Amino acid sequence: MIIRRTFLLLATSLTTSIALAQTTVSVPASPTRAFEVASIRPHQGLPHVIGGFSSSGPRLTLEAYTWMALIEEAYNLKGYQVSASGPDLPSQETYFDIAAIAEGNSSPTRDEFRPLLQTLLTQRFNLKFHFAIKEINVYALTVSKSGAKFKSSAPDTSEMGLIGVHGRNQTLSLPRETMASLATDIANSFIDDRPVVDRTGLIGTYDIKLEATPEFRIDRNSESEDISVFTAVQEQLGLKLEPAKANIQILVVDHIDKPTEN
Repeated sequence: MIIRRTFLLLATSLTTSIALAQTTVSVPASPTRAFEVASIRPHQGLPHVIGGFSSSGPRLTLEAYTWMALIEEAYNLKGYQVSASGPDLPSQETYFDIAAIAEGNSSPTRDEFRPLLQTLLTQRFNLKFHFAIKEINVYALTVSKSGAKFKSSAPDTSEMGLIGVHGRNQTLSLPRETMASLATDIANSFIDDRPVVDRTGLIGTYDIKLEATPEFRIDRNSESEDISVFTAVQEQLGLKLEPAKANIQILVVDHIDKPTEN
């Protein structure tokens, strides 16, 4: 069982100034954090695992990452939140294996490794990028005609929520959840191809319980007991997920090189 946390669109180590069409990245607000040592090598042969992530203490191992997947990992983004626009960008058919060690003897979490990977991308891949606003396909979270099936949070309810696993399903138990946070949690737990935006019009916090099968599992190998998130949201919560369009912030790659030698 995994204690929830908030999905970060942008790393907190960056400060940004946002314009309607484009944003520029300013100087980091805190000293740059970097790995004590990092080895980057092209993956040899056909990858058995693509995008393999593992860590032990201060050691981080990434297996078969493209440079695009490495950007998604470093900035905690999904594929639809990254775009490449620069000329002569390296091939995305090359996979890299990365073995790195953070300073000290602590055991960083996945989120704590991300700022170090951002520095790695800047120093070793010469990454340059900007942020922009783009209209993309989304799912709108709305209230069904039958009305919402959940209750408001009790005044003394803890904000701690849990995201767990039940067989092939993901389970959300969120006793103090806003609709905006629910939209984000649904996208992170069940949907890969587009974000979810809150259009319920409901304010306040609610006691939310939801169980469904992630869409990638259904797409790869569906089973009769699978629960589509589209069905689960309507039957369990009295909400709907409807195709729509919305403006979201994306990271646009302007330049990236092959990694420098170890």
